[in-house]
Amino acid sequence: MASAEQLKALLKSHMDGDDAHFYSVAMQVAAREAKMGHGKLALELKKIIDNAKKKSSIDNTIEKNKAVIHIAQPRGEVANLLEVSFPILKINDMILTPPVARQLDRIILEQRNVHKIKNHGLHPRRKLLLVGPPGAGKTMTASMLAGELGLPLFIVRLDALITRFMGETSAKLRQIFDAIRDTRGVYFFDEFDAIGSQRGMDNEVGEQRRILNTFLQLLERDDSDSFIIAATNSIESIDKAMFRRFDDVIEYKLPDREQRLALLREYLYTAKDLDFSSAEPLFDGMSHAEIKMVCSDIFKESLLNDRKIDLPLVQTIVNMRQQLNRQTS
Repeated sequence: MASAEQLKALLKSHMDGDDAHFYSVAMQVAAREAKMGHGKLALELKKIIDNAKKKSSIDNTIEKNKAVIHIAQPRGEVANLLEVSFPILKINDMILTPPVARQLDRIILEQRNVHKIKNHGLHPRRKLLLVGPPGAGKTMTASMLAGELGLPLFIVRLDALITRFMGETSAKLRQIFDAIRDTRGVYFFDEFDAIGSQRGMDNEVGEQRRILNTFLQLLERDDSDSFIIAATNSIESIDKAMFRRFDDVIEYKLPDREQRLALLREYLYTAKDLDFSSAEPLFDGMSHAEIKMVCSDIFKESLLNDRKIDLPLVQTIVNMRQQLNRQTS
């Protein structure tokens, strides 16, 4: 049994809310029981303590995330322009080409050493332009950076930002950049060509030129600690003046053979009877998102019809997806 001093220490630490001390004393009690030959009781106590620690850690993480999201929740007029979330994605969860992985590793490293960099009068990378085909991982990258750095992710709602009323879009952009200054986070502008298209294009109108100029000015003046990430599928349409305002331009491409194999092994991890090398060419030309979607369909077909995941099943589902794409294109 626990000594009188241990019992008092347990009660005091519990009343003070000192979990670390409470668990420490509880482990001392378990060790005492083990020394006295009460091995089964000692193991049971240790198991209870370990489970309590795990639950406490999970609860604290949940409460922390709730608090951060609550604090970061946009208010006022800007609330209609931003969607907020708190991702937990990490860079190791992504399958990237070596050049993209190196660029993202460098960005994360600079952010984690931001004070060292600023002490020498330098600034960490935090304004990024992501270019590449749909489904290549641009949105996932924004989520990953938020997850790695413990920041909220704000997705800019273009449907609410872009309006037909003269001057209104520029005014809303200023509201977003005020939020960028006031609340540190990752701010993601998807389909960025809606804002950053070239000023000399044939379909250009005066209002579009004003929107672009406003964004250029706001981006150049921004000296906040937030991330500003823009993504586009069409780099040709982006105004050339935009590129020098970003710290990095990161180019995403469709997965190559090695990436496709890695994705298939990740998404079809129960496929013991599948020759991945034979299945991989079937996914040539697909984006990361498309491969994930097809693998999900393969999994469902296997589960619903009690079929093993083999090459014929993969071929069937890929053919169905390709036929559907032709009908909808």
